[in-house]
Amino acid sequence: MVIDARSEGEYAEDRLPGAVNWPSLHDEERKIVGTQYKQISQFEAKKLGAALVAKNIGAHIERHVLDKPREWRPLVYCWRGGKRSGSLALILDQIGFKVTLIEGGYKAFRAALVVDLPKLAAQHSYLVVCGTTGSGKTRLLQALAAQGAQVLDLEALANHRSSVLGLIPGLPQPSQKAFDRHIWTVLRSFDSARPVYIESESKKVGNLTVPEGLIAAMRASPCLQMELAEDERVALLLEDYDFFVKDIEFFCERLVALTEARGKETVHDWQTRARSGDVASVVRELLVKHYDPVYLQSMRRNFEHYETARLISPCDHSVGAMTALAQTLLPQP
Repeated sequence: MVIDARSEGEYAEDRLPGAVNWPSLHDEERKIVGTQYKQISQFEAKKLGAALVAKNIGAHIERHVLDKPREWRPLVYCWRGGKRSGSLALILDQIGFKVTLIEGGYKAFRAALVVDLPKLAAQHSYLVVCGTTGSGKTRLLQALAAQGAQVLDLEALANHRSSVLGLIPGLPQPSQKAFDRHIWTVLRSFDSARPVYIESESKKVGNLTVPEGLIAAMRASPCLQMELAEDERVALLLEDYDFFVKDIEFFCERLVALTEARGKETVHDWQTRARSGDVASVVRELLVKHYDPVYLQSMRRNFEHYETARLISPCDHSVGAMTALAQTLLPQP
């Protein structure tokens, strides 16, 4: 078991893969001890911290350790210095468990990941799924993954659909550190002898930045160009962004972000039509007037092999059509 002895807030920002959180000091307790450390004295702060750490570790042992066999082997870490994790490790060791303590803590892990990630990204070969907005790229990736292909779905890892309107209600994006770790973890699980299917993302997925080494590898890789009829693209987007259809005011609020690019008059017209129930025509114009020109310009500028991409075209936007298309791309047994 990998145990993170940092506070809940630190753990939420990022952590080692598979780690559970046993805070030696909770968020509010860290603030109290830190304030006392600065304003009163280090000695008084350490006494209070020791009392709180002892209480919290006792609670963790009662809650999580009493049923553990002698063979249980915990790996413990905190931020860097090892005081919080060291306190927990000492008590577990005294009980009789074989404990591993990470030297340098999370900070050392993060530093090693930053060094390793570009090397890991460069070890794989990629097939970049290109296509204008609504052409079904994400659905194809999901179909490929379901059939055993190696798929790196950056939008799924980022909790964002990678556009001005890509925010998913109620689903916050992870921190940049957590996003990097998710990518690193997935890439480590892949076989470098097999291709990795990935969507033609820009450098940003919402508020998150795709690691530079991965972006460079993607942009130098062969491309697959998806094409889907305009009516099918509109239908797909109305399905995948149904939360906009259900909450028109939210949709209209998000359209404001396009004011600088499209102008107040155009955005106001889109909002008026959306409120009247004509969301489909707004989506169609967003595709033709905004997303398609921007996408095509970006692809030609950034992806070396876009002009020679293999053309692929599902018969419609359904999951079944994407499954059938995926089958044509993968080696048959």
